Amino acid sequence: MSRPGPEHMYKFFFNVVFKRMDPEKAHYLAFRWIRLAARVPVLRTFVAAVLAPRYEELRTEALGLRMHGPFGLAAGFDKNAVAIDGMSMLGFDHVEIGTVTGEAQPGNPKKRLFRLVPDRALINRMGFNNEGSAAVAARLHARVPVFKTVVGVNIGKTKVVPEAEAAADYVKSTERLAAHADYLVVNVSSPNTPGLRNLQATESLRPLLTAVREAADRTVTDRRVPLLVKIAPDLADEDVDAVADLALELGLDGIIATNTTIAREGLGLKSDPALVKETGGLSGAPVKERSLAVLRRLHARVGDRLVLVGVGGIENAEDAWQRILAGATLIQGYSAFIYEGPFYARAIHKGLAARLAASPYATLAEAVGADNRKATA
Repeated sequence: MSRPGPEHMYKFFFNVVFKRMDPEKAHYLAFRWIRLAARVPVLRTFVAAVLAPRYEELRTEALGLRMHGPFGLAAGFDKNAVAIDGMSMLGFDHVEIGTVTGEAQPGNPKKRLFRLVPDRALINRMGFNNEGSAAVAARLHARVPVFKTVVGVNIGKTKVVPEAEAAADYVKSTERLAAHADYLVVNVSSPNTPGLRNLQATESLRPLLTAVREAADRTVTDRRVPLLVKIAPDLADEDVDAVADLALELGLDGIIATNTTIAREGLGLKSDPALVKETGGLSGAPVKERSLAVLRRLHARVGDRLVLVGVGGIENAEDAWQRILAGATLIQGYSAFIYEGPFYARAIHKGLAARLAASPYATLAEAVGADNRKATA
C-alpha cells in the first residue's frame, strides 16, 4: 500500500486543525508560519526548491514584465505586503498585495470570514482591512527582496470617503504606491465597501481610471506603470462589454476577471444554509463557471490588445489551462490555496507544463485565447 503524499498530509492537517479553528485566526497562523520560514535562509531555499520548481516552457511575458510562469497569488491574502517573499517561496510567480486603501482602516466587525468546506468556497466581508497606503508604501520602499518576484499593488476606496471623492482617494494611494508597484490594479468590484461597485459604471469609471493613470505617470517618470481594473462576476454581459471598451479607449493595460460574487442562487451550494446566507463576497469553486464566462467574453471583445488575468475558482491545473485557452495570459488563485495548501502552486505548474506538452501549441503564449480563435474560425 502506497504512503500518502504530502498533499494528503496537508488535507489531513486541514481537517484536524484548521477546519476546527476560526477561519481568520487560521489565516493569520498560517501567514505567520510562511513569514517565519521565509526569514530563515537555509529553510526558505529548501522550501522553494521543493515547492517552486521552475519550468522553462512556462516562462511568461506580460505587462512588459518577465515572470517564471503565469500563476500568481490574488489580492486579499497579503493585504499589507508582509509576506511577498514567503508567497514566492511557495511557488507563486507574482504576488498581488492589497487591497490597500488611502487611509488605514480596521475593516468590518468580526466574524467576517467563513468557510464553505463542502463547496470548497469562502465568504468574506473583510471590508478592506489594511494599514493604509502610507504604511504599505514605506514597507515596500524598505523591502530587500529575497526572491525576484513581480509585485502587483491592488488599491481600493477608503470606506469613509464619499463616492463623489473616490477618485482623490485612489489618486492618493497611487501617488504613494506606484513607484513600488510592478503593476497597479484599481479595485472597484469588492462587495464589502458600500457604493464601491457603483464605480464600475462607465460614467464613474472613466474619470477614476483617467485620474489614476495621470497620477501614476506623474509620480513615476522613468517607466510606465501598467494599470489594470478588476471587475465583478455579477456585471451584466453588456456592462462587461462596456468596461472592455472603456479599457481600450483609455489605454489600460489589462482587466482582472473576476472578483467575488454576491450571488447565491443557481450555484448548487451544498453548505449549511445559515452559512450560505452570510453577507459578503463568495469565492472559490462556485464562481468558476461565471468567471470563465466573463473571461471568454472579454477576450472576444479585446483579443490580444489587453492582458487578461483569470481568477475565480481555479482549483487545479485543468482550471488554469482552461483560463489560458479562454484568453488569460496570467492566472491567479487564493481560495483554493486554503484548501490545497502549500503544494497548490507546484501542482498547478506541473499540470500546466504537462498540458502544454500534450497540446498542439509550441508556447504558452500561443495557447492564450486558442479556444476563442477556434470558435470564430
